[in-house]
Amino acid sequence: MTEFQRPALSLPADGKRLLLHSCCAPCSGEVMEAITASGIDYAIFFYNPNIHPVKEYELRKQENIRFAEQHGIPFIDCDYDTDNWFSRARGMENEPERGIRCTMCFDMRFERTALYAHEHGYDTISSSLGISRWKNMAQINNCGVRAASRYDGLQYWDYNWRKGGGASRMVEISKREQFYQQEYCGCVYSLRDANRHRRETGRERIKIGLLYYGQDAETPQGD
Repeated sequence: MTEFQRPALSLPADGKRLLLHSCCAPCSGEVMEAITASGIDYAIFFYNPNIHPVKEYELRKQENIRFAEQHGIPFIDCDYDTDNWFSRARGMENEPERGIRCTMCFDMRFERTALYAHEHGYDTISSSLGISRWKNMAQINNCGVRAASRYDGLQYWDYNWRKGGGASRMVEISKREQFYQQEYCGCVYSLRDANRHRRETGRERIKIGLLYYGQDAETPQGD
């Protein structure tokens, strides 16, 4: 079997430096390898105050750091300002996945990504969020475009990371690297709803920190 050759990528509109928002290692693995193989100058920006509880947050972050260091990619660890996230989520506690609470969450994370990019000389932002089949790609891209539009000279790269087998390679890389496998989107409300569904279907509650890829892994949900 011949080794897979990724097509060479280039940033839109003659972009030079990319700040890639990452939600977790499983979702960003294929994205990072594709960008690295294309010789694009980029750094990882980890800002995910939605992830709950802190144990889950640290697991996802440390896996992402491990993979970034393995590839020699700069990793920018942003604040875990959960109070700000909960304040913005107030009144949306019972909204469904992919609803207005998720739009708020994407907006919040992209706003911080765009601000950092503007202040540190990046002309392009993007995110690994859209590679997950659990996400609404149009919803994510709209939030990214909206955040980038706040600053002159900053653009959002809406590349479809799922195409060309990207979603399948995401799982392959996760198994190869034995990444930690999250079993819910990330926030306390998605954890609540996931456990509710498990109770209704006779399954045990989610146990944080136990499941890793390579152990009969399924497609990562990511956040």
